[in-house]
Amino acid sequence: MDTITAILIDDEEGARDVLANLLAHFCPQVNLIGQFSNIPDAIGFIQINSPKLVFLDIEMPNYAGYEIVNFFNEITFEIIFVTAYDKYALRAFEVAAVDYILKPVDIDRLKDAVARVESNIDLKTQVEKFALLSNTLQSNTIDNIIVNDKGFQQVLATKEIIAIEAQESYSYIHTLEKKYVVSKNLKHFETIFTDDDNFIRVHKSWIIAKSHMLKYSKSDLQIFLNGEITAKLSKYKKADFESFLLKK
Repeated sequence: MDTITAILIDDEEGARDVLANLLAHFCPQVNLIGQFSNIPDAIGFIQINSPKLVFLDIEMPNYAGYEIVNFFNEITFEIIFVTAYDKYALRAFEVAAVDYILKPVDIDRLKDAVARVESNIDLKTQVEKFALLSNTLQSNTIDNIIVNDKGFQQVLATKEIIAIEAQESYSYIHTLEKKYVVSKNLKHFETIFTDDDNFIRVHKSWIIAKSHMLKYSKSDLQIFLNGEITAKLSKYKKADFESFLLKK
């Protein structure tokens, strides 16, 4: 088992102590080499000691956790956010595809997060991810999401999404340019777009974007979209869908 050198950054001493104890008992592969109450104090230590992993509280005095990227020309470490944020902020974490653990810390979630770091250290898109996280948290709008494309992660503008189609435990994201296959179910995207007036779930297998809709057939319960995409409309969702179309 390879050792993962790590540090904690959290302004609450009690929270640092709890997480340090959990790591010692349940994640022996993590070697905790430093603890800090704020980002500036941690920067010099990171530059000298090059930890592989940083556990980072998202909400602290002076600097939000995601602002750590502003102190480095290149991010050479993985980050797991530790947060007590609300539901909207959790959607922002999901949108940016960054790993997070909720306070109070769940042991299984902690072990899973560390295991993901072990199996897939992907530093290439870190800056993009944290920029997306920052923009989403500050604007309260979801303008972009992170998607996997042939093993690589990239930023996809939500305005480009025509529809999202369920395919067992996966989903197809349809755009004019291409179709992305992502390992998230449709409920994941329904939750992300809960407050977005452009997206609605119209069937157990479909979420569609109003901005890409051309017409729909009441008799056949079909919705015709850009890109020659035809989505199904559930008879149980027909009334909600028609009300949705009347919204400005």
